Amino acid sequence: MTRPEITQQITFLHAQNLKETRHFYAHLLELPLARDQRSCLIFQVTPGAYLGFCEHIEPIPPGRKVILTLVSEDVDGWYAKLTANHQDLIDPPRHNPKYEIYHFFVPDPNGYWIEIQRFDQPL
Repeated sequence: MTRPEITQQITFLHAQNLKETRHFYAHLLELPLARDQRSCLIFQVTPGAYLGFCEHIEPIPPGRKVILTLVSEDVDGWYAKLTANHQDLIDPPRHNPKYEIYHFFVPDPNGYWIEIQRFDQPL
């Protein structure tokens, strides 16, 4: 039997403050707002991948981490853009030989870590 087609992917997470979440994802990361459902915002990351943030989803308990990774060839360009917008960054870009990536992290308004990374060998 042939696997049915999957056409899109959405990851939904809790949002503490939709206004701050919208500002971070739409204005700082410049992700298009695909849908505003009043209590949920859905941002397009790539043509078939989306991030959704909803007030009604239970927050992840403290001590557990979620990392949302955005892959880009221009890690340094992203670092410069976010630094110019006075965004608090966890560390400057660095090479991680264990995972063969070049990356940095920036926290979003909900406490999630956003990783901007480039693979040494693209997927």
